[in-house]
Amino acid sequence: MSEKKAGGGLQGVVAGQSAISTVGVGGIGLNYRGYDINDLAYKCSFEEVTYLLLKGHLPNQQQLNELKTLIWQKRQIPCKLKQILETLPKESHPMDIMRTVASIVGILEPETKPGQEYEISIRLISLFGPALLYWHHYSNSGIKINENTGKDSIAENFLKLYHLKSEIDPLVVKTFDVSLILYAEHDFAASTFAARVTVSTLSDFYSGITTAIGTLRGPLHGGANEAAMQYLEPLRSIPQADQFLNSRYQSKQLIMGFGHRVYKKEDPRSPIIKDFSLQLSKTASGDPTLLAVSQHIEKRMIEEKKIYPNLDFYSASAYKQCGVPTPMFTAIFVISRMTGWGGHIIEQRSNNKLMRPVSDYTGPAKKQFVPIEMRNNANL
Repeated sequence: MSEKKAGGGLQGVVAGQSAISTVGVGGIGLNYRGYDINDLAYKCSFEEVTYLLLKGHLPNQQQLNELKTLIWQKRQIPCKLKQILETLPKESHPMDIMRTVASIVGILEPETKPGQEYEISIRLISLFGPALLYWHHYSNSGIKINENTGKDSIAENFLKLYHLKSEIDPLVVKTFDVSLILYAEHDFAASTFAARVTVSTLSDFYSGITTAIGTLRGPLHGGANEAAMQYLEPLRSIPQADQFLNSRYQSKQLIMGFGHRVYKKEDPRSPIIKDFSLQLSKTASGDPTLLAVSQHIEKRMIEEKKIYPNLDFYSASAYKQCGVPTPMFTAIFVISRMTGWGGHIIEQRSNNKLMRPVSDYTGPAKKQFVPIEMRNNANL
């Protein structure tokens, strides 16, 4: 770790080297292995970005076709996992389901030899969505879904399984696919760093992923899109939005979906997902009121607080208009970020050093030991 003294939450401390992504000079911009996020979002599929992050370069057509075939083959949910999913409570949070899936697959299909990282990454990327939705439908209606919808993309497979439809609006599929690209990787974010710390101890791949999922669950990281939708959904007018903001200002509470530890101004991912959320709002099944309220809140936050929306803010309205329930938002983040986590685990293992930082001790000075029979002072 860098000799630089840590700020709050290790902000600004260089904890290692990586060739996977950069947030750019001064925290502006985002690139995956040198490619600008705008090019990737508008010109690539999530599967292409998956290959890029795990293999280090964009695939040619043959490589992409091979990856799509592998994803199709890796969607099958093990029978023992289905049995476990059928026993999990309906009230479980989807993130707890994702963490459980990673752990169970790690038992059923353990990492036994070097060089399995790519295969395991694709297995989890392919399996997470179907497993989550198998649990969802079974726990809510007793339906045992057929998880494989053919050689559909990750995005189309998820949406078909959730909605139990054979056809999905192409704009909805594209929006979902773009969201997966935008959430796929972000340098040493908390969950990624946690995964790297875990595997730096020479622990197994699955342990790194379960660590990452647990870290992502928190509302200050992956859970922020859920938190944003929870306050946006009841707001059905501009006056209601103003009342909400004024109340939060007065109580000095955070407005989830705004601000970022890295980007001091606009998160470069935000205008991309906003674009797709706006497109959805103009369709027959869209929610223009939700977008009007969101834009009003964004305008006030920028003008009055000089705080810009991050990816989570407009992702909330995008997912909502894709018909996805709010509790699943962060679980979708898991599917996407598996690509980044996988790439970072591979990179960490390629030149591994145990991550063992030190703390800045703020406790008491050295004390003289007092035997228990003499401890009359509660402050000893």
